[in-house]
Amino acid sequence: MADEVEKSLAFHEMGLDDRLLKAIASQGWRHPTLIQERAIPLALEGKDLLARARTGSGKTAAFVIPIIQRILDGKQAAKEQAVKALVLTPSKELCSQAYKNAVALSSCCSREVRCLDVSGTTDITSQRPMLMEKPDIVIGTPSRVLAHIQGGNLELQHSLEMLVIDEADLVFSFGYEKDIKTLLGHLPKIYQAFLMSATLSEDVQALKKLILHNPVTLKLEESQLPESDRLTQYHITCEEGDKFLIIYTLLKLRLVRGKTILFVNSIDRCYRLKLFLEQFSVPACVLNSELPVSSRCHIVNQFNQGLYNLVIATDESALDAEDAGGKEKTGKAKKKAKRFKKKKDKEYGVSRGIDFQFVSNVINFDFPTQVDSYIHRVGRTARGDSQGTALSLISAHELPLLQQAETALSGDTDDPVIKPYRFKMEEIEGFRYRAKDALRSVTKTNVREARLKEIRSEILNSEKLKSYFEDNPRDLQVLRHDKALAASKVKPHMKNVPEYLMPPSMKSNSSVITKRPQQFQGGRREQKRHKKRKEDPLRSFKYKQEES
Repeated sequence: MADEVEKSLAFHEMGLDDRLLKAIASQGWRHPTLIQERAIPLALEGKDLLARARTGSGKTAAFVIPIIQRILDGKQAAKEQAVKALVLTPSKELCSQAYKNAVALSSCCSREVRCLDVSGTTDITSQRPMLMEKPDIVIGTPSRVLAHIQGGNLELQHSLEMLVIDEADLVFSFGYEKDIKTLLGHLPKIYQAFLMSATLSEDVQALKKLILHNPVTLKLEESQLPESDRLTQYHITCEEGDKFLIIYTLLKLRLVRGKTILFVNSIDRCYRLKLFLEQFSVPACVLNSELPVSSRCHIVNQFNQGLYNLVIATDESALDAEDAGGKEKTGKAKKKAKRFKKKKDKEYGVSRGIDFQFVSNVINFDFPTQVDSYIHRVGRTARGDSQGTALSLISAHELPLLQQAETALSGDTDDPVIKPYRFKMEEIEGFRYRAKDALRSVTKTNVREARLKEIRSEILNSEKLKSYFEDNPRDLQVLRHDKALAASKVKPHMKNVPEYLMPPSMKSNSSVITKRPQQFQGGRREQKRHKKRKEDPLRSFKYKQEES
């Protein structure tokens, strides 16, 4: 009976402040998720938590809500303003997301609870004045927070009460182990700590020993991915070169509808795919570690607002795993890797934790090399109570990776989790020459030029125009990131789909077929002259007898 009561626990039954309940209601959350239902009461009791829950389960709110509640309770007896909570995440995108959640949930008590995100590319001295005001909640990456502490901008030794490490299983893999150990030396001996993670890896167990004191471990009995009635997973087995043909037909024939994320495994591949789609006037924006963090966060925000329907995201965790376990590179490959390594932002992460909203489809253009990467990519869709579809394009050398993922996800069941999609390649053979023609025009030089052009453009938008956008925030809303890079020549006729190329099963879809232009086109004057000429019997050789 007690378990039934616990399962039906609502937000208003948790003893939360009315202002916090009002903010929760404004987010449209009627009932807490499973992780929120279990974690929030324990956190309010002051217990340390180690919580494992799948991606998209609402882990961020599970620690933000008790933090705000405890700060509001402490304000009644507080003598001075001080930093009470520190939230650490492994990437700048996750910092931005946690900050937005904290601001939204403290919107009805913003005077009492102040938040600050110290991640970003700005110099730490520019953030010093904001830290001197001692915000209640500080959010940042471990290296950034440590830099502020060592620079004398932030003091936590006597005031900190709560510490959160979100996506804890990524902290060590992002290279923060030394920073975390140094950071702990600047914290008080007694504080409440939360570790939130999608998996309980060896790194999480190591963090548990370092940070937590007699923690309560929450292992929620739920599948790693949403149920099959909400998430449908398919794969198409094809040749490597046919992936471009398939993605072109899926998008151009509108077989894929709604907001879509296309995952690739390298930055070059990302721009190659974007330039290929540009040949057919399919707009898309790219996400990778070379772009400035402000641009990346802005792209995610605009995608969530519905400005873009297609994002090509580079999941570089797969490449990092290959570099760590692969052979040492030599010659030109080594020089190339070294050159691009300098540009890469180690605090970039797009397949993990980022809250892409209302995503209908996830397409793995390149299949991930690890099962965890597949889970977190697919977890970008079917979040909350929504439905979604995941489609993976599998070449011959990726079949072992598909089998590995299938084995991990299916468990003891015989039914395949990632089902084969019955795609009739013979019906799209008419598009093959177009795809080959477009792909031939996307050369390595074009990819390199597009890559440099995009970086220059985004740096200009994020740095030189920063002060302008601060004064004119409305102009920032119309700044687009899906503009054509035009590194290769775009042929106008490729934009349209002629009727003779349409598959027989889709010829009834008139919205895709390009309508033939009318016989006469021109300005208003030309139209009037044409009309007079048509009505003149001496020119048209037609005479209309007037009725008596």
